[in-house]
Amino acid sequence: MPEGPELHLASQFVNEACGALVFGGCVEKSSVSRNPEVPFESSAYRISASARGKELRLILSPLPGAQPPQEPLALVFRFGMSGSFQLVPREELPRHAHLRFYTAPPGPQLALCFVDVRRFGHWDLGGKWQPGRGPCVLQEYEQFRENVLRNLADKAFDRPICEALLDQRFFNGIGNYLRAEILYRLKIPPFEKARSVLETLQQRRPSLKLTLSQKIKAKLQNPDLLELCHLVPKEVVQLGGKGYGSESGEEDFAAFRAWLRCYGMPGMSSLQDRHGRTIWFQGDPGPLAPKGRKSRKKKSKATQPSPEDRVEDPLPPSKALSRTRRAKRDLPERTATQRPEGTSLQQDPEVPTVPKKGRRKGRQAASGHRRPRKVKADTPSLDPEGTSAS
Repeated sequence: MPEGPELHLASQFVNEACGALVFGGCVEKSSVSRNPEVPFESSAYRISASARGKELRLILSPLPGAQPPQEPLALVFRFGMSGSFQLVPREELPRHAHLRFYTAPPGPQLALCFVDVRRFGHWDLGGKWQPGRGPCVLQEYEQFRENVLRNLADKAFDRPICEALLDQRFFNGIGNYLRAEILYRLKIPPFEKARSVLETLQQRRPSLKLTLSQKIKAKLQNPDLLELCHLVPKEVVQLGGKGYGSESGEEDFAAFRAWLRCYGMPGMSSLQDRHGRTIWFQGDPGPLAPKGRKSRKKKSKATQPSPEDRVEDPLPPSKALSRTRRAKRDLPERTATQRPEGTSLQQDPEVPTVPKKGRRKGRQAASGHRRPRKVKADTPSLDPEGTSAS
């Protein structure tokens, strides 16, 4: 799911790609989109963008003398789980381009497209940021920090810190991968009570004896959680490219994947919070971890044996005989624990598995042997997680 850095990078892309372009005509919406029509038409206008947290504002500004006379129009986008902007030739529109702005002639016509494969994205007319969202962690750091520390009595901070970090009233721009990376760097258990973690920051005061440069150096060397909510997204922006993305193999995401330390990485554990979102972490999950749920650890592909290395030890005579009988009966041999990596469904762990049709659960085969139980995939990709509002 696109988070604060991705919205910021998208606004940079629009400004850089469209800064010298002149657009013209009507704004075109796809027939399948449930978002509002954009009542704007101009013979010549420019497009600019800005971002705040998990929102992006697009401004359509008519040029002097453009017809019909038109006031500038602003749109605010929320990207949902898969939104992005692309600039393409008009004849090569992406399949899921749900809002399109065309360049004016002369010259080859281009289209700036809002592309949203999963259609959770949304745009609003008027240009106002969504009410209730807090200051942006990237561009309004001082206001963001003050807003959090001033409201620690809010019941949102009774919850685990991993859940509080997704509350956009206080952490506007933080999402699933950012919360994992921030908590990992500070070695904070994800299910520690949020208020317990943040109350200590109210008493933190820099020494009056330090010079300004010394204060800045100390802050960079030992950042606290709120400072990392600003610095970690800033690192993603500085990587360039598109930031977070599920298109494995694309060069745009190579730098981002190399930057990750915790989210979906081998050796890390994972649990689902009460909203069904997966949190990645290392070590103890914390006292507020969901009861009865076991954390799962991501296995490293490098440590998994290759087919050539899977040489089994000789079986004792009794087990060898049993194996021979199973082979003759053409029964499945592997148990769930012996099943090689990648044979189960490779999907987002938060998407419920659809049961397959067939023999009822618990019913035995005619031979008296139970069917082997299937195991959920333990190697989720960087696919967007959850379907809650961004």
